[in-house]
Amino acid sequence: MTTAVPTDRERTAVQAYLRLLHTVRAALDLRPDPPGVPGPPMVPPSVLAEAETALARAGLAGNEEAFFRMVRDWHPEP
Repeated sequence: MTTAVPTDRERTAVQAYLRLLHTVRAALDLRPDPPGVPGPPMVPPSVLAEAETALARAGLAGNEEAFFRMVRDWHPEP
């Protein structure tokens, strides 16, 4: 099995995606609003923009198999 070394832009995209993912998880864990009551935006626009920019610079859409393989390699679930 050949392992490709991710480019700097790919690593940056994976890191930005993981920050976005952790931000969303934290917001869901800490959200005090009752179900059905809208709260503040879940993800700060700057975090989302960072992930979108990093993905675009790496030539990734964030939904392709190769990208998720990089995410799993970088941060495997326990």
